[in-house]
Amino acid sequence: MAPDTGAGVRSDMKKNRINNNIIYTDEPIKLGKLVGDFLPRPEHLVFRDKKTRVTLTLSDRSLEFFKSAAKKHGASYQGMIRRLIDYYVASQKGA
Repeated sequence: MAPDTGAGVRSDMKKNRINNNIIYTDEPIKLGKLVGDFLPRPEHLVFRDKKTRVTLTLSDRSLEFFKSAAKKHGASYQGMIRRLIDYYVASQKGA
């Protein structure tokens, strides 16, 4: 049996409208399937890697790129650079 996708809901809703006024009916609500908690706990979302401060000289073009991207996404440009380097290191360990 195919799952109920609600495809017929739209046509049913049109039948219950008169002059854009919704007529409510006393019908049981079909509840979906209960899904277990699949999201990680908040403490698992906090990165606690040890950090070491370094001085890095970037080209003006690179710095402007990261600052612009960070502003667009509401992020820290330094954090973006740090994550880029972390991704690179992770990919090299797998190679």
